[in-house]
Amino acid sequence: MMVGVSDTLCAHIASARWEDLPEAAREGARRVLLDAVGVTYAASGLAPEAGPFIALARANGAGPCRILGTAHRVQPLGAALANGALAHAVDYEDAFDRAPAHPNASLVPVLLALAQSEGEVDGRRLLTALAVGGDVACRIALSLRQPMEQGGWYPPPIVAAFGAVAGAANLLGLTAEQTKDALSLTLCQVTMPGEIKHSRRTVLRAVREAFPAQAALTAALLARDGVAGFETPLEGKAGFYALYAGGQFDEGDLTHRLGQHYWGAELTFKPWPSCRGTHPFIEMALDLVAQHGFAADDIASVEVMVDDVQVMLVEPLERKQAPDVAIDAKFSIPFTTALALVRGGVRLDSFGPESLCDPQVLAMAAKVVPVVQASPKWQRGVGGAMRVTLKDGTVHEAFVANALGCPDRPLSDTAQRAKFTDCLSRAAVPVGLRDAEALAERILALDMCEDVGALF
Repeated sequence: MMVGVSDTLCAHIASARWEDLPEAAREGARRVLLDAVGVTYAASGLAPEAGPFIALARANGAGPCRILGTAHRVQPLGAALANGALAHAVDYEDAFDRAPAHPNASLVPVLLALAQSEGEVDGRRLLTALAVGGDVACRIALSLRQPMEQGGWYPPPIVAAFGAVAGAANLLGLTAEQTKDALSLTLCQVTMPGEIKHSRRTVLRAVREAFPAQAALTAALLARDGVAGFETPLEGKAGFYALYAGGQFDEGDLTHRLGQHYWGAELTFKPWPSCRGTHPFIEMALDLVAQHGFAADDIASVEVMVDDVQVMLVEPLERKQAPDVAIDAKFSIPFTTALALVRGGVRLDSFGPESLCDPQVLAMAAKVVPVVQASPKWQRGVGGAMRVTLKDGTVHEAFVANALGCPDRPLSDTAQRAKFTDCLSRAAVPVGLRDAEALAERILALDMCEDVGALF
């Protein structure tokens, strides 16, 4: 019997254990959990878009699983749905700069739902599942050789679903065959059309991870209960790669050093709550003001040099200069650049109705003009260049190869903890500084925890 990539990947998912993880993967998983928990708490108090998802979860009955940042406990599938909706809602979660993936926004809600509904789950078991699931999502994203957008798909939540089900399969102790079933059942559910980027009125982009999180948990539980899937869910003639990438993928990116190298150790943790592609421009705007001391009123124009990935953050230009909803503002280089120049920063409270209607911010955003670079000198999607022209004719220029927060320029431990405590202070049920710092300590020492579910 020929062994395919689905077999190879699922054998790894089923067999991975804490003792086999390199230390970098263990540390990466701890940092991932700290960051993901923090931004989910923040969204509970700042993202009304998630309200209907929370209401639906509650309507399906009380249970053992916490909706983070709230006083509500619900059933596992409801928790995955609600916490999934919250996980990306403030657009502050980790990112994988090398490929189109936010590997943990679906995964963490799924694993926490299991940790609170499957009896005592110790920290090592959860961190292992987190390392495995995040790595699988990154590997799938890296392996694509035809952009999913070419078929009209929106990649991040689709890719994330398969990482989430991989993590769930590992945590539940599914066999390799059951894991393949779980991937198959995920394939039967997960989708995300590219229209999510184009519609002006929708806020689905903010709460998108609700769907893959619930799908992944459903798939893993059904697979455990014996629902059979496909022999080749990934490489089959109508499997994942055929459906989403025209059958174009690199098996090496999926399996090279599998179990030895974990991409979750090379993630970006965001310093600003907006799309990763906006970050170089926020950074350059803040740096230019700090270096040269000009005021917002001194600026005549701002040119932003962008690449083909970042085009979605500047087009259509009129909409990006004056977004209608918060998530659109977070996916706008003109608007986030204007926030940095006018308000001196981009923060969790920068995207409320008063900001979307702020005449000074809107006037500055209208001065931001994109220039698409065919052969950029920066890392695609996460770098850029800027030229600020003042009213007196003075020109200031800046360049960023890869924005702050990336593996080569990571957030410090102090900065990541400060982000966590700030996020928890903004929850629907706010957490004070002392309690937030205590929770951070417990998360960063999770491998010593006997019952992860009890932390939340």
